[in-house]
Amino acid sequence: MDAKFTELVEQLNGLDFKGMYGSDFLHTWDKTTDELKALYIVADALRELRENNVSSKIFDSGLAVSLFRDNSTRTRFSFSKAANLLGLELQDLDEKKSQIAHGETVRETATMISFMADVIGIRDDMYIGKGDAYMAEVSESVQQAYEDGVLDHRPTLISLQSDSDHPTQSSADMLYLINEFGGLENLKGKKVAVTWAYSPLTASRCPARSR
Repeated sequence: MDAKFTELVEQLNGLDFKGMYGSDFLHTWDKTTDELKALYIVADALRELRENNVSSKIFDSGLAVSLFRDNSTRTRFSFSKAANLLGLELQDLDEKKSQIAHGETVRETATMISFMADVIGIRDDMYIGKGDAYMAEVSESVQQAYEDGVLDHRPTLISLQSDSDHPTQSSADMLYLINEFGGLENLKGKKVAVTWAYSPLTASRCPARSR
């Protein structure tokens, strides 16, 4: 393995990120500084493996499930790529083609797909307060089923954008800045401007967002 990969692995030794194991990634601010640092380092390490044509598959088999309750291009493809990179097959859950369309509850659906899933990615960002609430219900349902012994494993839930946060995109943006400026410490004092482009669809769903 090259020196850069070895250096990245060594950087993990000084960080406490044990709490990430078996936990969900719903909000960036739920994670500690060490956990976020570990996230960026592991992402860099995975890229290093990919660029050197070294397999990064940690699963011999398994399933990643995606549920996009709103349209997506970049996040949809990046989640698929990530699943493939780690050795997971991807199955997109279409609510109109599932028992959800027949009245199946969130708890029933979450438990059912968790029997077979190792990770579940959800995008639900259409209405303020709704997306976070939906993901919280899925997370609580899966955790309860696991604690009750209904599930023999506890899949990880990842937010692919809610009404309050887009942790995968913001993490990717942050990692770009870290690499562009030569390290996390070099971002101190920098200002970040966040802008939005007007969208008729977004404005019609939530007028406050268009202001």
